[in-house]
Amino acid sequence: MLARTLTVRVSRRMLMTTDVTAFELVHPWGRALPGYRAGAHIDVYLPGGFMRQYSLAQAPVPAPAGPGAPDPGCARYVIGVKREPSGRGGSASLHERVQEGDLLAISTPRNTFPLHPEARHHLLLAGGIGLTPLLAMAQQLAREGGAFTLCVFARSREHLAFAEELVALGPNVRRHFDEPADPVAGSPAQRLDIAELLRRAEPGTHLYLCGPAGFMRAVLDAAAQCHWPEAQVHLEYFAPPAADAVGLDEPFTLVIAGRGIELPVAADQSAVDALHDIGIDVPTSCSQGVCGTCVVPLAADETAGGMGATGATSAMSEPDHRDHCLTATERRAKVALCCSRARAGGRLVVALA
Repeated sequence: MLARTLTVRVSRRMLMTTDVTAFELVHPWGRALPGYRAGAHIDVYLPGGFMRQYSLAQAPVPAPAGPGAPDPGCARYVIGVKREPSGRGGSASLHERVQEGDLLAISTPRNTFPLHPEARHHLLLAGGIGLTPLLAMAQQLAREGGAFTLCVFARSREHLAFAEELVALGPNVRRHFDEPADPVAGSPAQRLDIAELLRRAEPGTHLYLCGPAGFMRAVLDAAAQCHWPEAQVHLEYFAPPAADAVGLDEPFTLVIAGRGIELPVAADQSAVDALHDIGIDVPTSCSQGVCGTCVVPLAADETAGGMGATGATSAMSEPDHRDHCLTATERRAKVALCCSRARAGGRLVVALA
């Protein structure tokens, strides 16, 4: 289902640090906004023709409920945006051109980074502005009585966004600053050892991480060394990690199981674009394989191998996965259509509702 577009009003701009500003968004007529769960993000359409995804940085605050209303919705959304001087212009547009009282178009919230209810403890590791979805998770867990530890990594105290909200979460929050101790100001160094955090995690703990590429790489390397089960590691990237150069893409065939549709996808085209050309819309957001919006199930190729001994089709699609949102286990059954392709120009067979 395609996300709806909403119009919201910027009710407050809040300066968090010298380069991070939070924006509070409300319904322009005071109505409730659609509800969500922590970890969700929205698309924001910005002046200058930009569209960017931002995590909701606050656990949902219910709107005042009317008589008999089963779902009151949310009173507001809050996003935190870091000004990126070397970015593509989206953060600059928000910081320079969006003021209190302005109207913005946004999507309804989508959640591809949820808390996992089977976890007995949640270890939340946030690098820089990657704090935003994890802050919402910590607030939701605190409200619902869930067990969690939120570890926040920042360059310095001056670069720590949402400091007051972190204080309100109490002793479950641990802070790491790259800055050394300051004996004049009487502030000791605050450091956290990622490998030690992961080694000492309680049984049944799930790990959630969000932050810059170098931070993500360091945590994932430590998790691998500590033999964390893949199913207990959940991550969200800001942008795709830098990749090695690859050769030119090849055309391939996209097959929609059960519909009798075999669609050629050109070398310079994505599967999403090819589907759009024939009138089939697949929801997309980042178009870089980061957010997971365009993920669909893989299906068996019923034309390539017939029925196996178990009665199931024996040949499955062989995708060239290029996303940064699916785990290795998830890639056995799913594919991100905005970026992934079929190997060696073959057939990619998917199930679309």
